[in-house]
Amino acid sequence: MTPPQAIARRLLLCAGLLAPLAPFAVRADDAAPPPHADRAAKGGAGAHGPAAAPDVDHFRLPPVSTTKHTLALSSRSLAFTAKTGAIRIYSGKGEPQADIVTTAYQLDGADPRTRPVTFVFNGGPGASSAWLQLGDNGPWRIATHTDANGGLSASPTLEPNADTWLDFTDLVYIDPLGTGYSRMVAPGDEARKHFLTVDGDVDSIALVIRRWLENADRLQSPIFVAGESYGGIRGPKIVRNLERRQGIGVKGLVLISPALDFGDVIGTGMTRFVASLPTMAAIARAKEKGNALTRADVADVETYARGDFLIDLMKGQADKEATTRLADRFAALTGIDRAESRRLAGRFDIDEFRRAFDRANGKVTGRYDGSVLGFDPWPDSSSGHFEDPSETPLLSALTSAAYDLYAHKLNWRPQGGSYELLSRTVNHDWDFGKDRRGVESVSDIRDILANDPAMKVLVAQGLFDLATPYFGNKIRLDQLPTFGSRDRVKLVVYPGGHMFYLQDVSRRALREEVHAIMQGE
Repeated sequence: MTPPQAIARRLLLCAGLLAPLAPFAVRADDAAPPPHADRAAKGGAGAHGPAAAPDVDHFRLPPVSTTKHTLALSSRSLAFTAKTGAIRIYSGKGEPQADIVTTAYQLDGADPRTRPVTFVFNGGPGASSAWLQLGDNGPWRIATHTDANGGLSASPTLEPNADTWLDFTDLVYIDPLGTGYSRMVAPGDEARKHFLTVDGDVDSIALVIRRWLENADRLQSPIFVAGESYGGIRGPKIVRNLERRQGIGVKGLVLISPALDFGDVIGTGMTRFVASLPTMAAIARAKEKGNALTRADVADVETYARGDFLIDLMKGQADKEATTRLADRFAALTGIDRAESRRLAGRFDIDEFRRAFDRANGKVTGRYDGSVLGFDPWPDSSSGHFEDPSETPLLSALTSAAYDLYAHKLNWRPQGGSYELLSRTVNHDWDFGKDRRGVESVSDIRDILANDPAMKVLVAQGLFDLATPYFGNKIRLDQLPTFGSRDRVKLVVYPGGHMFYLQDVSRRALREEVHAIMQGE
């Protein structure tokens, strides 16, 4: 397991504005790529720690694999075709640069001209698509459980997913460079440095989407894009790239627990306290109502956060009366000890809240799900050194499940390389530009809404997510012009954390929202 600093970065690190299109050409290779492929010039990183760079002659991707499946569910049966393989990206000089792996599921017997196809990816940077594929909307998923004490566990066993989106859309999962089995094939660092930037990442994924559509003869299909976490930065920029540079129209964009403005995530501005307050209060109130808690149960906190809390916050600590009033109200809403709240003037960063919330019992909250508690290994330390109890149990289960999926169900087993669930190397080497706090995708959302009157955006969030608090994104989205109708952008908030889809009720509710968008409702 990676240290907490890497965990805090992993799904939240975002990057900057689009650059001119890189001079890439793309083609799909049905034969195994040549044996000189190198996953990462500086070494890969597996889910359980950094890995040494593999011998380039030993890491080979197999040819494209096509398999037939029938998903037997209690209320229906889905017959579909799975196709797994790599799309190779070349430089403008025709030199091979990278192999990007895609995993596609297409329902048998459907009309490809009218059947939607959705391209799905996660975030990080450095996260593979296994999180959404095996946690939320793929044909199979892992089973997750939360015990009476809030502990999270997961089984690596894959089971049929009754909440798959495959009923109403074909699904194509993309593992960006350095994640899953995707890797560099070009020697040296020059090409890799380009891919591990916002612009290079967006260029490569948009090109892969175009090539997949051309190879599958699906350019006439209704096209949707879905991304999680850093996918909130990646997704809108990819849509812009597809529409402006690839000539590919997109019908809708689904953003799951997205980072829309990196300044909200790691910024130092006062609004970060406003953005996180409703989530902190929800975590406190969940002690009584658990996952039965809904956003409506913290409506009063949202009103306070945008009103008197913000007013007192702006008065600053120069106004002692306002500061005391704010600190005491914060303590009452969150359950934090009033003396500690007064000491910090009611201004709690995420990590401070995580330790202070249940300090009396020596526990810390999850960052990805604040309703999940775990023991603090150093409760008497003045500084925090703890992992995330809402994420750690998922890592080994998802890694094992991903291997089982590719090796046994999809009959596609790369030789000499491991599945990269979360790559610390990618995350560490990512180039965010001059100031990552200025990275955002709201301007991209403005453009795609303004340029396509039919475009719709769904933003789905977890009520207990301290990584990308839902209220911060609500504030950002409320600043958008109407663009004809306010319902073109919809924010939904479900019980759960960053991976709220691990909760059955939330996963099913998201499925229904996505289905409605694809049906034009």
